[in-house]
Amino acid sequence: MIQQTEFRLLARRRGFHLVTEEIRKALPSLPQVGVLHLFIKHSSAGLTINENNDPEVRVDLHAIFDRLVRERESYYTHNYEGDDDMPAHAKSTIVGVSLTIPITGGKLNLGIWQGIYLCEFRNHASARTIVATIIG
Repeated sequence: MIQQTEFRLLARRRGFHLVTEEIRKALPSLPQVGVLHLFIKHSSAGLTINENNDPEVRVDLHAIFDRLVRERESYYTHNYEGDDDMPAHAKSTIVGVSLTIPITGGKLNLGIWQGIYLCEFRNHASARTIVATIIG
């Protein structure tokens, strides 16, 4: 069985945001065993899995990425939508735009301290569209 659904995550400010529950609520019933593939349909945001308990991890990741890929670098040629434009594309490439998560017992089989993050790299982003494909 293969199912596919598309939904939008709420618009958020720039940063790393725990969205596990928002995604779970948007999904149809999951099979007992299978795989969930998530794909974000944007080139200036990403998806990753990381710490779901301590919010300081998300704050630190935001600081790390802003230091790794700085705004207003003189060598950027793509800046049509502002200072955060090209850095957002670069950060999205580093993080990636998709995740694959096992499904066990009808639930996402994440580790006890793992959660799904929306990595929002734009200062003024709109809602983000996710394609969820369930194989099981």
